[in-house]
Amino acid sequence: MASSNPAFNNPAFQDPRAVKSYPGGSNAAGIGLTPPPASTVTPGQQAGLEGAFAAPPAGAADTGRMTVEDTVHKTAALFAVLLIGAVAGWFVTLGGTLLPREATTLVVAPMIISALVGFVLSLVVIFTSRKKVRPALIFAYAAFEGIFVGSISAFFEVQWAGIVIQATLATVAVVGVTLALFASGKIRASKRATKIFLIAMVGYLVFSLLNVVLMLFGVFPAGQMFGLRSQLIFGVPLGLILGVFVVILAAYSLVLDFDSIQQGVRNGAPRQFAWMGGFGIMVTVVWLYLEILRMIAILRGNN
Repeated sequence: MASSNPAFNNPAFQDPRAVKSYPGGSNAAGIGLTPPPASTVTPGQQAGLEGAFAAPPAGAADTGRMTVEDTVHKTAALFAVLLIGAVAGWFVTLGGTLLPREATTLVVAPMIISALVGFVLSLVVIFTSRKKVRPALIFAYAAFEGIFVGSISAFFEVQWAGIVIQATLATVAVVGVTLALFASGKIRASKRATKIFLIAMVGYLVFSLLNVVLMLFGVFPAGQMFGLRSQLIFGVPLGLILGVFVVILAAYSLVLDFDSIQQGVRNGAPRQFAWMGGFGIMVTVVWLYLEILRMIAILRGNN
C-alpha cells in the first residue's frame, strides 16, 4: 500500500518482491547450502561444518537488513538532533535568551531561512533516496527543521505563554496513543481509509495554499492572524474545527508510516532504509506538532 508520506514511496517499503534483490534477503540466510561429499571432508572440516549448521541463523541485523529496533534507534538520533536545533532556534529568535519574558526583540530570520533550507533538503532526501540513502542529508534536515520548530515555537510562546508545553504534551499524547493502538493491532491502514485520507489531504493542501495567498494579499483584517482559520462558524473558529480534523489526518499518517516500516522489515529492505523510516516519522510528527500549536493558538486567541 502506497504511503502518503513521500519518504516511504520506495519499493523497499511497498513491494513484497523486493526481498529477492536486497542483500540479506531470504536467499542470504544459508538456505540451500549443501555440504560437500563425505569422502572429501577432513575431520577438521567436518567439525567446522557441524558448528556452522548448529549455530543459530543470522538475524536481520547480521545480514544488513532493516529492523524495527534499528529504525527506533535511528529515529531517536534524528529527534535528538532536531531537539538541539530547536533549542538553538529558540535562543536566536528570542535575541539571545531562553526566557520569553526577557526577550526584547524577536528575530524572524532563523525561522524563514531554516524553513526554506529544510524544505529544499527534504526534497533532495526524498528524490535521491531511491538510488542511495544519505544519512548526512537527513541529519542536516533534522537540524534545520529543529531550528524552524524552535523559532516558530518561540514566536508563539511570546504571544501565548505556556503554549509550547501544551502543544508538546498534546503531540506526545497523540503519537503515544497511535503507536499503542497500532502495536496492539487495534488500528491498521486499509486501502479504503487511505484513499479517503489522500482525498482529504489534497483538499487540505488546496485550502492551505488559498489561505496563504489571501493572507499575502492582505485580504483579511489585521486581527485575523490565521486568515480563513480565524473565521467564525456558529461562533467557533474554523481553524479549531479544521485543527481537530487535521490532527486525525496526522494520526492516520503515523499509522501509514508505521505500516510502511513494517513492510520494509518484512521485505528485507537494506539496513540504510531505517534512516528513511526515521525521516518519515519525523516529518509527520513535526507536522502534527505545528498543527496542534496553531490550533491551541486559535483557541486561546479566541478566548
